[in-house]
Amino acid sequence: MRRNPLEEGRRWLEQAQEDLKWAGELARLGGYHLACFLSQQVAEKALKGFIYAQGEEVVLGHSVTRLCEMASSYAPEFAPRLARWTILDGYYVPTRYPNGLPDSIPARVYTEEAARDAVEMAREVVCFVTQQIEALGEDEPDEQHRGG
Repeated sequence: MRRNPLEEGRRWLEQAQEDLKWAGELARLGGYHLACFLSQQVAEKALKGFIYAQGEEVVLGHSVTRLCEMASSYAPEFAPRLARWTILDGYYVPTRYPNGLPDSIPARVYTEEAARDAVEMAREVVCFVTQQIEALGEDEPDEQHRGG
């Protein structure tokens, strides 16, 4: 049996929150390229969580930009954040593969500052999505009032 949309959204958000913890650890420990990649993944999962909470059954794709656009169709408050969060899409491929960077490798290119900034941006996405999902939960009637 499929979960209700809000429950599914919260499940995705919970994974994003857990990944955010580890992105911060990677940034602290010197895995800067991995912290940048994981930050993109955090934002992707959080945004998918919001979209699933809206009742979408299948949310495909990895682009933070596209997912934020999709989220803004449900809540226009996402739209102004798009320009800032879109930078995370730049961490999806080049942080992982040497062929994404001419004459170098991700482990040499990404810096502590880039990792800190990426983690902070991912934290923004998670915080904002958390607020949005909590607001959806406030609109849902209590279990007791559903006759259950």
